[in-house]
Amino acid sequence: MTLTSNRRTLLKFGAAASTGLGAGAALASPQTERKLGYAIMGLGMYADIILPRFAECRHSRVTALVSGSPEKARRYAAQYGVPETGLYTYDTFDTIRDNPDVDIVYVILPNGMHHEWTLRAAAAGKHVMCEKPMANTAAEAEAMIAACRAADRKLMIGYRSHFEPNNREAIRMARSGELGKLSVISAETGFNIGDPKQWRLNRALAGGGSMMDIGIYSLQAARYLTGEEPVAVTAIESTDRSDIRFKEVEDTINFLLKFPSGVVANCVSSYGSGHNRYRVVGKDGWLDAEPATAYNGNRLRLRKGGQTVDHPAPALANNQFAGMLDHLSQCVMTNAEPIVSGEEGLRDMRIIEAIYTSAREGRTVTL
Repeated sequence: MTLTSNRRTLLKFGAAASTGLGAGAALASPQTERKLGYAIMGLGMYADIILPRFAECRHSRVTALVSGSPEKARRYAAQYGVPETGLYTYDTFDTIRDNPDVDIVYVILPNGMHHEWTLRAAAAGKHVMCEKPMANTAAEAEAMIAACRAADRKLMIGYRSHFEPNNREAIRMARSGELGKLSVISAETGFNIGDPKQWRLNRALAGGGSMMDIGIYSLQAARYLTGEEPVAVTAIESTDRSDIRFKEVEDTINFLLKFPSGVVANCVSSYGSGHNRYRVVGKDGWLDAEPATAYNGNRLRLRKGGQTVDHPAPALANNQFAGMLDHLSQCVMTNAEPIVSGEEGLRDMRIIEAIYTSAREGRTVTL
């Protein structure tokens, strides 16, 4: 699918969502009611967010767990109804090819492990949902796409905000012209990171610092609000290397993206301060989201005609997590391309590499 057709699919999907039909409504109805089985790889904090959402899915269920701790896997299996035959360690993972109840492997591991385990899941004949960022490098992302394509398997990146009602409404309004011609976007994401021993502060496991982890939300917002790809980026890094947390990775990056239409996006990524907002400004008004990309409680405000009002988004049938999980299942069942495919993740990786280059070399990088 080309970038243009992928964006067109997203707009169609957004129109369906805005009518309350729910995530995946723009896809054709599956020919079977069988829920597709997910294997959750990695039982860390985010798995605790994802696993309860299967109870709300229409097309997806959890059928396997992959963990380095058999005891932990058995505990989670008892909680979520996963059979003993669906429990795997990293040493036994490749035998998952023989489990017909597993259709999709959801890779929820540190960034530096995404490449290897996506390739192994595809080699086992399974479709893949991979957490963001897609990989440590664009070259790894390209290899992941190639492996899934060679195996004729779907590859989707876990960009949950594409399935969240406030973000879907913001996309619709920004691209529909309701705000007039767009001029400026500001997007800020960050938090004060804690334990200096965590994997997110290890370059080999994380690939980088805040830009790889939380800054990708700012980058994504700029891209999905405009529906365009940036043509140039300028970035500045600010990191206190005396802070034990930042011995290997960066703290804060401010980056500016220029888009073909003339829109400029001013973005922030930080591990030292808290941010979760974006604002898109047009000739006739602005739309503000804060929180913008939280797990819940996101809010929109609209400024038009001299008035600022709360702007509730139309409700969706599924929350952002269930919508994301079901979307890949529907894509598998209908042979459709995910709206956040591997190619979408690769585009982010290429831009992130340009952001790092700009910050390191002190120059604007043309994309």
